[in-house]
Amino acid sequence: MSISYFEEIKRKAVHLSSLWMVAATLLLAEWQYVSCIVFFLLLLLTLVSEHDYANGGKYLGRLYGKLFGKMLRNEVKKGQWIVSGGAPVLAAALMVNILFSPVIAASSLAVMLTGDAAAALIGRKFGRRKLVNNKSLEGVISFVIAGFLAVSIVFFVTGIPGKYFLWGFVAVAVGALAELFQKQLILDDNFTIPLSCGSVLFLAFHFL
Repeated sequence: MSISYFEEIKRKAVHLSSLWMVAATLLLAEWQYVSCIVFFLLLLLTLVSEHDYANGGKYLGRLYGKLFGKMLRNEVKKGQWIVSGGAPVLAAALMVNILFSPVIAASSLAVMLTGDAAAALIGRKFGRRKLVNNKSLEGVISFVIAGFLAVSIVFFVTGIPGKYFLWGFVAVAVGALAELFQKQLILDDNFTIPLSCGSVLFLAFHFL
C-alpha cells in the first residue's frame, strides 16, 4: 500500500524523533546496560501494541492506530500482525548497544535515522535517476550526505580523532548500500543499516 507524501513526511518525522536514542546512548555510556534494558522494554511494548492493533484491541491497539495507523505502508487486516518500521529500529538500537561501544552504537543509529529519512523524502520527491529496487541516485546521495553529517557530529561531540572521519564516511557508504539492497538482504533496512555501519566502525576503531 502506497502512502501519501504527507504521511511519508509524518512517518519520517517519527523516525527523526528517535534521535533521542542517540543522545540516550551517549548519556548512558557509563551504564550501557541501562540503554539495553530501555530499548528492550520499548521493543516489547511496540510489538505488543502492534499485535493488539492487528486484533482490534480497545486500549493499546486503539491508541497505536490513532498515532500510527495511517503511516503504515501495509494495510492491516484483522488478525494479521504486521510489524512496522518502529520495531526494527528498536531492535537495532538494542543490538548495537549489546555489540558495540556507546560511540559506535550512537553513530550507527544516527546514520540510520538521518540517512534513511533523507533518502526517503528526497528520493521520493526529487528522484529521477533510478537505480536497483526502484531506488534513486538522488536518494542515495541524500543518505550519504545526511548520514555523514550525523556521524561527524557524534564524532566531534565525543572527541573522536580526525583520522577516523574517513572511516565514518566509509561506514555511511556501507549503510547506504544496505538501504539500496534492502530487498536482497531480506531484513528491514532499519535493522541492517546500524549493524553494517557499526561493524565498519568497530573494525576501524580496533584494528586501524
